[in-house]
Amino acid sequence: MRTLANQDFSNRRAIVRVDFNVPIDDQFQVTDSTRIKAAKETIHYILNQGGSCVLISHLGRPKGKDPKLSLSHIVSKVEEILQVPVSFFGDCVGRAAEQATASIAPGGVTLMENLRFYKEETAGDLDFAEGLSKLGDCYVNDAFGTAHRAHASTTIMAQFFKEDKFFGRLLEKEVKAIEKVMKSGEKPVLAILGGAKVSSKITIIENMLDKIDHLIIGGGMVYTFAKAQGGSVGQSICEDDYCDYALELLKKAKEKGVEVHLPTDVIIADDFSNDANRKVCKVGQIPDDWEGLDAGPETLKNFQYVVMQTKTILWNGPLGVFEFENFSAGTITLGEHIAKSTAAGAFSLVGGGDSVAAVKQFGLEDKMSYISTGGGAMLESLEGKTLPGIAALLE
Repeated sequence: MRTLANQDFSNRRAIVRVDFNVPIDDQFQVTDSTRIKAAKETIHYILNQGGSCVLISHLGRPKGKDPKLSLSHIVSKVEEILQVPVSFFGDCVGRAAEQATASIAPGGVTLMENLRFYKEETAGDLDFAEGLSKLGDCYVNDAFGTAHRAHASTTIMAQFFKEDKFFGRLLEKEVKAIEKVMKSGEKPVLAILGGAKVSSKITIIENMLDKIDHLIIGGGMVYTFAKAQGGSVGQSICEDDYCDYALELLKKAKEKGVEVHLPTDVIIADDFSNDANRKVCKVGQIPDDWEGLDAGPETLKNFQYVVMQTKTILWNGPLGVFEFENFSAGTITLGEHIAKSTAAGAFSLVGGGDSVAAVKQFGLEDKMSYISTGGGAMLESLEGKTLPGIAALLE
C-alpha cells in the first residue's frame, strides 16, 4: 500500500480526490461537514511538506452543468475547516484548468469545479481521466465514499501515475479499519447487522460467517427470521420470500460455529408513528394489527452480555426505528454498550448510513474506535469485493 508516510511532497502539486459530496440547504450552507473534516489530515500533510493541493470532487448528481450543485458554494466552509485560503476554479479539465493549477504556489490549495458536470466522469472515460491527470504531478485518492465506483477520477486516472499514486490518510484508515474486523481483529469478533431487509444483507452475512464468532441480528430483518421459525409477526416488515433463506442461514452459522443472537422480545406499536400505543411482546407473538418497531428490554440485556465479552465489533444498522424518539431506546442502549466495551479495550467499527446517523444523533461518535465515511463502499468491502478505487492504487 503506497501511503503518504515517507513521501516528500515539497514543491509537488498533488491532485487529491476528496469526497466533498456534502449536504447543502436552500441557502447553499453546508449542513454536515464531516466529509470535509475527514480530508483535512491528508491536505495538511501535503501542505506542511511544502506541497500544493488541487482538490477534485463531485457534488450530488447533476445532469450537466447545474449552478445549484457548484462546488463554489462550499469554498468558505472548506477554508474554515482547513484554516488556509482556498481558491476556486470554475472548471476541472482542459487547457485553462491546467494553466490555473500550474501557477499554484507551494502551500496553495485550489478547489476545482464539480467533476460530475461532465458525464465522462461517471462513464469512467479514459480521455477525461487523462485530462484530469494533467492538473498535477502526483495523485492521492482520499475518497473512500466513492472507491466502489470505477469513475474517471476515482479509478481510471490512477493509471497515468505509475509510482506517484498514494492512499490518502482517510482512505488508509478506512481500509485498515475494515481489515481489522475482517482479517486481523482480536477474537471474539461480533457483527451487529440491523436494517430493514434480509435481502440487502445476504452477501455481507455470507462473507462474514467465516470471520466472526457472534452475529446479532436486529431491525426489520428480525421479523423474517421470526416468521421463518413459525412465529406471528403481525404488520411488521417481513420478506416472506426469504424465510427459507433465514432458516438456511441459521443452519450455516451453526455449522461454522457462529452464535446467532436474535431478539427475544420487541416493542410493538399499533401504528407506524411516534405517538402510537406501545407494549412489550415476545418476538414471535405479535398480534395481527401491531408491528415491531424496536428491541425489547430482555433482548437488550442479552445483547449487552454478548457485546461486553467480544473484542472486535462491527455495527451496521440500527435495532429499531430510532428516528421516532419513542422507538429509539434499543439503538441508543446498544450504542452505549458498544461504547462501554470500546472503553474497556474492544475495537469498534461503525459503518452504513443509518448506524452512523444514530451514533452522531445520540452523541456516541467519540466513543467508537472508528466511524466509516463510506456507506456503499464499506458494505461492498464487507461483501468481500475489491473496490476499483483501491485496486487502481495497488496496481
